[in-house]
Amino acid sequence: MYQKILAENYPFATIEPNVGVVTVPDKRMDVLKEMYEPTRFIPTAYEFTDIAGLVKGASQGEGLGNKFLSHIREVDAIVEVVRCFDDGKIIHVEGNIDPIRDIETINLELSIADLDVIQNRLDKVAKKAKTTKDKNDLLEVEVLEKCKAALEENKPIRQLDLTEEQKKIIKTYSFLTAKPIIYLANIKESELGNPDNEYVKLVKDYAAKENARVVSLCAKVEEDLSEMTDEEKQEMLEALGVEESGLNKLITATYDVLGLATYFTVGKDEVRAWTFRKGMNAKECAGIIHTDFEKGFIRAEVMSYEDLIACGSELKVKEAGKARLEGKDYLMQDGDICHFRFNV
Repeated sequence: MYQKILAENYPFATIEPNVGVVTVPDKRMDVLKEMYEPTRFIPTAYEFTDIAGLVKGASQGEGLGNKFLSHIREVDAIVEVVRCFDDGKIIHVEGNIDPIRDIETINLELSIADLDVIQNRLDKVAKKAKTTKDKNDLLEVEVLEKCKAALEENKPIRQLDLTEEQKKIIKTYSFLTAKPIIYLANIKESELGNPDNEYVKLVKDYAAKENARVVSLCAKVEEDLSEMTDEEKQEMLEALGVEESGLNKLITATYDVLGLATYFTVGKDEVRAWTFRKGMNAKECAGIIHTDFEKGFIRAEVMSYEDLIACGSELKVKEAGKARLEGKDYLMQDGDICHFRFNV
């Protein structure tokens, strides 16, 4: 499902963010649907929050910037849309096209906003920590000073080598520059078959310096696709000479950047995809379905999607000795098909 997002030819088209709910594309779900013919079929989905109008001076309130920045603090990752095409009919707030200038303008505003938060906190806690020698306060001051120094050198917090303890300390601040980032290059429809124009190459070079990802798409094409049936979408993509929509590429990229993966529950009643963070164990993943599953966890019956497809059925997976019983500490893998046993 895709919820249409408002787009206007001027900044500040919206004050409140638009929220679009997207389904995570996964061809494995189509195969499982055909295999089980379930009554209910539920792919995994998550939200994109579209925040328009962030301009130079946003950290100081320019262009309603403070309100927009507060919305950004609530998200898990940032997708920074960068204009990478020429078109005299579509105005640019700065008067000309320069994707690196645009990126640096936004990133500077995010850094200034983080510096403001850090300084306000240091003003409160640094003196106290020096006086009381409280261990927690001293650790907080240490990591905040480290973040401040990096930002003052135009280095985002996400690039810092922080310990798990330090990450835990700064997590509550929801620093903007600590969030993973993807640069979304908006290109012309005519360039979809060969998306690396001169502007996109500049963006990729910039992103490479901070190990960030770049995804190219044409916003106009994506808007048209959002109003089509699946069959119509496929026909249009083929006509454009591309294998998948830019939105699907973006969803896949954000899923991976956030460290997410998918496990499945299957049956005649329901085939469903569940999102989990890589590194979660079986007990924690059971809790995603229901807290009772985690509280009363006994074991997980697990088989891999690849084994199911190779063998052809659950019965044949078991006959091949590839079905497993896993305990609470088993680290879930992408593509695991699970049945949880629990008792509350």
